[in-house]
Amino acid sequence: MLKNPINQRIFNEILMYKKIIFRILEKFSYLIWLILLISFTIFITYFYDRNKNNQLNYLNKLLNNIYLNNSFKKITSELNPRYLNLEYSVSEGDTYEKIINNIEISNFEKKLFLKSITKDKNIKVLKVNQKIYFLIDRREKEKIINFTIEIDKKKNILFKRHQSENSFSSKIIEKNLTKMITFKEGVITNSLYSSALEQGIKPNIIIEFARLYGFTIDFQRDIWKDDSFQIIFEEFKNEDGSLIETGDIIYANLNTKETDHQLYKFEYEENKIDYFDENGKSVKKTLMKTPINGARLSSSFGKRKHPILGFTKMHTGTDFAAPKGTPIMASGDGIITKASWCGGGGNCVKIKHNSTYQTVYAHMSKFGRGIKKGVRVKQGQIIGYVGSTGLSTGPHLHYEVIENGRKINSQKLKLPSGKILKGNLRKKFEVIKIKTDVLKSELISKL
Repeated sequence: MLKNPINQRIFNEILMYKKIIFRILEKFSYLIWLILLISFTIFITYFYDRNKNNQLNYLNKLLNNIYLNNSFKKITSELNPRYLNLEYSVSEGDTYEKIINNIEISNFEKKLFLKSITKDKNIKVLKVNQKIYFLIDRREKEKIINFTIEIDKKKNILFKRHQSENSFSSKIIEKNLTKMITFKEGVITNSLYSSALEQGIKPNIIIEFARLYGFTIDFQRDIWKDDSFQIIFEEFKNEDGSLIETGDIIYANLNTKETDHQLYKFEYEENKIDYFDENGKSVKKTLMKTPINGARLSSSFGKRKHPILGFTKMHTGTDFAAPKGTPIMASGDGIITKASWCGGGGNCVKIKHNSTYQTVYAHMSKFGRGIKKGVRVKQGQIIGYVGSTGLSTGPHLHYEVIENGRKINSQKLKLPSGKILKGNLRKKFEVIKIKTDVLKSELISKL
């Protein structure tokens, strides 16, 4: 005990406050510990983030180091994979020799490649956009392990190297395609070609459709706005569902002025196919009535004032105005006797169909693929594209028909009707027609 009363009293007060403080601390101990824990967490997090940012900055500086990057590039440049896959797309003017010379392999390998392909007739002629695939082994000296050449959209040919000798064996590989039957219909608002494109129909199907009706329908005078069409045709798709190629038209209908013109595909002899109307009559004739689709008749056969020369002269053909690039079809089977510049006619093609008929197509912007003198063409084949070359005021096709050496009006030309099915052939055709009509109904019901 303290002897001084004052000091004793102060001491007692201190003890009292001490007990009060301890009681308060004891009462709020959880809160205090929580505050301390939060403070500690904030401190640790701040320290961690600061340290992490320092590390990231250091790492970025390290990665951006010029010497390190140069060393890394040098090391990785020397780590080439053993096998190299090359894909080549054929361009216009390419040859096998030109293609193989672009690949860094020995002359022996190049000669071996050229020697191998000359043995196969399927790949004798290269086509634009045709694919060629190479697998090259780069271990020690580069050599071709195998190469694949695309024959068409359905087939490839694979050349595989024999391990024990310097030669290749080849085999044709069928692509895994699924045939689909497709139905499309639409209303003609501008032209058959543009309206069909809007329905997602491929150009080659539209051209074939126009070719079938080109014998009986004048696409300039017989087609009206709000006429309609229906097509059933084949499509070939790969495993991904991508469209690879279109096949034959199975059924076609062109409705003009509320009148249906139906056509059915029918094999009347082995490997001989034609299209017949509902009465079993073939639409095919020697020449098509119109060799172009969706064109406007801009100048008829006869005397007229020449738009450029300014004087009246005989117009010995029929002019069809159409957008530049519109496909022009051969109006009949025949041999090309001219495919070159024709003076005022610009780029022109002349076809001899038989001993009686020839046709001329002038002012083309360009010729079709493979079109040149001496080539045999099929009816409906694309021989060129609308242009305005030569003496021309705008894009159009100047079309002439020559009969026994004399130029005649193509729009008044009357040709004999095609084949008419009779007897057993007619009975078989009626069965095919019924099956096609049922197919059409099923396809429409799925729309």
